[in-house]
Amino acid sequence: MPQPAALPLLFTNAAGQLHEDPAGFLRATWGSAPRPSAAVQELFERMLLVLQHRQWARILVNQSQMRAFTPEEQRWVAHDWLPRAVVAGYRYGAVVVSPVAMVRLATSFITTSVMGLPLTYRSFDDEAEAESWLEQQPG
Repeated sequence: MPQPAALPLLFTNAAGQLHEDPAGFLRATWGSAPRPSAAVQELFERMLLVLQHRQWARILVNQSQMRAFTPEEQRWVAHDWLPRAVVAGYRYGAVVVSPVAMVRLATSFITTSVMGLPLTYRSFDDEAEAESWLEQQPG
C-alpha cells in the first residue's frame, strides 16, 4: 500500500489533501486541524473535478484524524455534492473511519443519505482493508 505522501499530490488545503493513487482512484485524507466550512466545500469540489477529469468512480476517504462535519456541511454533502458526484461517475467510496464517535455519526448521516443513488459506501477501521475492497470495485 503506497503511503499518501509518496503519491502525486493533487490538492491540499486546511481541510485535507487529495492524492492520485496509481490503482486508478482518488485518495482523500482529512486533516485534524480546525477548518472553515469553505475549505470543506473546496476539498469536495476538487474531488468532483478530479473524478470528472480522470473519469474515476472510486474514492478512498481517510477520516481517521478528521474533525466531525457540522450539520450544515453534512446537509450540503448529502443533498448537493453527492448527487453531482454521482452524475460525474462516482460509484464507490471506501471510508477509513475515525475512532471518535461524533465523527462517525456525522459521516453516517452522509453515507445513509445515498438511498436512490447508484453509490456504494463501505466503512473500514484499517486503510489496507479499505484499499483492498476499493481495488476490487469497477474503476
